[in-house]
Amino acid sequence: MASSARLLALLVTVLLVAAGRGADALRSLGVGEDAAAAAQGDAAVDLNATTFDAFLGAVREPFVVVEFFAHWCPACRNYKPHYEKVAKLFNGQDAAHPGRVLMARVDCALKANIDLCSRFSVDHYPFLLWGPPTKFVSAKWDRKQEKSEIKLIDDGRTAERLLKWINKQMESSFTLDDKKYENENMLPKNATDPEEIVRAIYDVEEATAHALQIILEHKMIKPETRDSLVRFLQILVAHHPSKRCRRGSAELLINFDDHWPSNISLSSQESSRMLESVETDDYKICGKEVPHGYWMFCRGSKSETRGFSCGLWVLLHSLTVQIGDGESQSTFTSICDFIHNFFICEECRKHFYGMCSSVSVPFKSARDLSLWLWSTHNKVNERLMKDEKDLGTGDPSFPKVVWPPKALCPSCYRSSSGTGDEAVQVDWNEDEVFSFLVNYYGKTLVSSYKETYVESQEKKHVMPLSDDASSGAARVPIGAALGVAAASCIFGALACFWRAQQKNRKQRKNWN
Repeated sequence: MASSARLLALLVTVLLVAAGRGADALRSLGVGEDAAAAAQGDAAVDLNATTFDAFLGAVREPFVVVEFFAHWCPACRNYKPHYEKVAKLFNGQDAAHPGRVLMARVDCALKANIDLCSRFSVDHYPFLLWGPPTKFVSAKWDRKQEKSEIKLIDDGRTAERLLKWINKQMESSFTLDDKKYENENMLPKNATDPEEIVRAIYDVEEATAHALQIILEHKMIKPETRDSLVRFLQILVAHHPSKRCRRGSAELLINFDDHWPSNISLSSQESSRMLESVETDDYKICGKEVPHGYWMFCRGSKSETRGFSCGLWVLLHSLTVQIGDGESQSTFTSICDFIHNFFICEECRKHFYGMCSSVSVPFKSARDLSLWLWSTHNKVNERLMKDEKDLGTGDPSFPKVVWPPKALCPSCYRSSSGTGDEAVQVDWNEDEVFSFLVNYYGKTLVSSYKETYVESQEKKHVMPLSDDASSGAARVPIGAALGVAAASCIFGALACFWRAQQKNRKQRKNWN
């Protein structure tokens, strides 16, 4: 009997996953048409004592919300539309954020589920629990447990409040208005609107995470490349526009020597084991909840256009407008070396590094470096403009143009001539261009994320680690603001100091 039950549970799991976790899955299990019809359109997954452990042990989502309810409960019936509204963001074919959170429910009024509901100390309806799916498998839970990864959702009475609770746990910013990723329907509404850049903060996070993923997967950290990665990480620690990417870069930098000692190449067996240990720890440079493939500002009208390359460009521009003049040459070298050693598109890498090599005079100001990167980006666009036109490989909704367009920065243009994008000759006002770059990639982009984070921290009375706090100046004491500014300036230096201290501790341990 026991083996039969396990086989049935496994079959249930396979059928549910394959059938889309909906009415089709219920019908495939022989459930009556009435019950299947009731589930038609429901985004939340209905589980029971037979399917609960097997299903949650097999799903890929990092988190699950389980609603324990009773079908006869009027409050539960009234709550269902709220729960479904959130579930549709994460579950089903039309989910805006698939693979992030599994939304499930269990009917405790069914006799077969009484023991299951007792396992989790359900004492009222509706009763919501949160945690990693595997922590629910064959588990018991009650309020008195300490250090449990299963948490009671104590403030989810409406869809808005439930999603706010989830956002707080995941450090995310999902909204009930989010829609499914559809290239044609979800393009930026107005690419010439300067406020559109605020959407790019999520793309910068994803591009940073994806760049590290490529480096790890292709084992690109070697004795001859590791120092260039360290230098680039130091810049990210001090100047990345996202707080959680700055924090993640610092953590990676502190533990860098543990994973990649200077005398070991990732091509060796020993270093491969180190790589596996990093992946086993599920390390994410910008946090575990950075979206994958859900580009916002950088979304193209085709799945193969824009995306990662756009997000990386935005990151580089943002870095160059936030550094100090004394960092300009070292930042230039770090960016060039990073692209040369770790950007996997060979033609792009060689072309970019060729433009780096053509620079003969060291940079002495952030302005000069920002304008060089801007000019370099336009040269890349001009080259790709012709190739994409000849081969028909460009994005029809986002053709390559000289940038910024006049509609976005009219004061950047003294004059322009030409009949087509590829032939346009512009007499640029570089002072205006630099001012535009600072506002566009610096103040506007950074403040978009900073304000969201400040709002999330107000109840905790914790000031985020961020640079200029102009948007929150009315709420932040002067002392705290000065502390934040100082932290931003010395964060990179502290990361280097921590690494040095770590080396010294290891040496002393070896001596003893």
